[in-house]
Amino acid sequence: MARIVVIGAGMGGLAAAARLATVGHRVTVCEAGGSHGGMVGQYERDGFRFDTGPTLLTLPAVYRDLMLKTGRTRLEDEVELRPVDPGSLHLLPDGTRVELANASRARVIEALDAALGAGVGDRWGGLLERGRGVWEATRRPLLEEPLPDDPSALHRDPYVPARRGLFARAPQTLADVAARELRHPGLTALLDEYALRFGLDPRHAPASLASLPYMEQSFGVWYVTGGMRALADAVLRRCRQRRVELRFDSRVEQVLGADRVTGVRLADGTRLEADVVVADTDPRVLGLPAATRAEPLPGRFSVLLALRGDRPAGTPHRTVVHAPDRQDELDALFGPVPRLCARPTVQVLRPDDATLAPPGHEAALLTVTVPGTALPGTALPRTAGIRTAGIDWSDPAVTAAYADAVLAYAAPELRDRLLWREPRTPADTERETGAPGGSVPAPALAGAKGDYLAAPNRVAARPGLYLVGGTAHPGGGLARVGMSAALTAELIGTP
Repeated sequence: MARIVVIGAGMGGLAAAARLATVGHRVTVCEAGGSHGGMVGQYERDGFRFDTGPTLLTLPAVYRDLMLKTGRTRLEDEVELRPVDPGSLHLLPDGTRVELANASRARVIEALDAALGAGVGDRWGGLLERGRGVWEATRRPLLEEPLPDDPSALHRDPYVPARRGLFARAPQTLADVAARELRHPGLTALLDEYALRFGLDPRHAPASLASLPYMEQSFGVWYVTGGMRALADAVLRRCRQRRVELRFDSRVEQVLGADRVTGVRLADGTRLEADVVVADTDPRVLGLPAATRAEPLPGRFSVLLALRGDRPAGTPHRTVVHAPDRQDELDALFGPVPRLCARPTVQVLRPDDATLAPPGHEAALLTVTVPGTALPGTALPRTAGIRTAGIDWSDPAVTAAYADAVLAYAAPELRDRLLWREPRTPADTERETGAPGGSVPAPALAGAKGDYLAAPNRVAARPGLYLVGGTAHPGGGLARVGMSAALTAELIGTP
């Protein structure tokens, strides 16, 4: 039986703790804050509740496996899990409305043909098929196995272009895929949105990102009643059932041990001995390189809406309002001087969940990808390789004005029902989770130079130190965070 300290009670840390305790290790979780969940937070006010992090779940099999392996129960015994159908409603740049079914490629293709013209759906279907090829080529090495000591094989993009031949050149980026193979502004907007939701620039993101729409439209999107916080609560309960020691308000200041990890030192001076330390935190907090990407990704701006009146029947759970000017949005997010886009791509989330609001009311949420924070005193010094350019989210006037502008642009029909609205910025994410710049971790992707890989789960330079969570292999997103916990637990092994 090893003594294991887990730094951070985020989803990766809790899932790893439950797995490790199940096989006989003595596990202590030290969380700097007063609660659990990390990025999976929730805001409560006046009987309304809102997710402040992830809102939907893909690949629920990851958490089904966690519950089965740590307690022999089904995920559905712990939370109410429902498929979201339709998967999304899209308001495209030219004003076209297209509703995409959940987990039905045939119905998606049919809807695109009806909305955008005969044959357009087949182009998207071809993209999904090539995304399937990426999924099959990378599923094991990128998702189901630890990052190899030599990851050079993952530095090659496995995306196979639609046209083959002596003079055919494979697309290098997602933008190449859109320009050469989709050839339609509406389809380009659909593809761009997958990159933007993770803060990735489609002009540079590898073509292998096409696996994301394939996964979503093949395996489905799911909602947990009560919000994603209910999933975090279920994982916390499992940790308690497995007798994991949970220490909240216990910030770890240092990982001890020169040649090999020997424990941790807390902010109050307490020392906890450990044979293994598992860190669910940005590696740079520990003085380690995060991965090949030196700068943080953009963050998320949200507007929480408390609305009078019931949610109208038939309202889609997720509506995506696409930016009318693609170039302006990309320049605002990824240009040399980050700025706020006046008319960005916005997700309007209106879950059919009576537990989120008082009777006769509705809880809705708007989310936008925005530049991260430029607040002084960020979690890491400038020498850590973090871009300091960003938005000064400390100015309440900036926050309030942008919240009003996003609401007026993306969901003007909701303003007459508004009781109150609460904006949340990357500065809130940074303060609550420690994420540098308030950035949201992106999934690891195979591609040229390995620029989109995450940090390895095992730290070779510090024997006994392991990494989990969104900044560790295989990257961000609830499913991948759960995978990182499984990989790390497997690396540590049984007593």
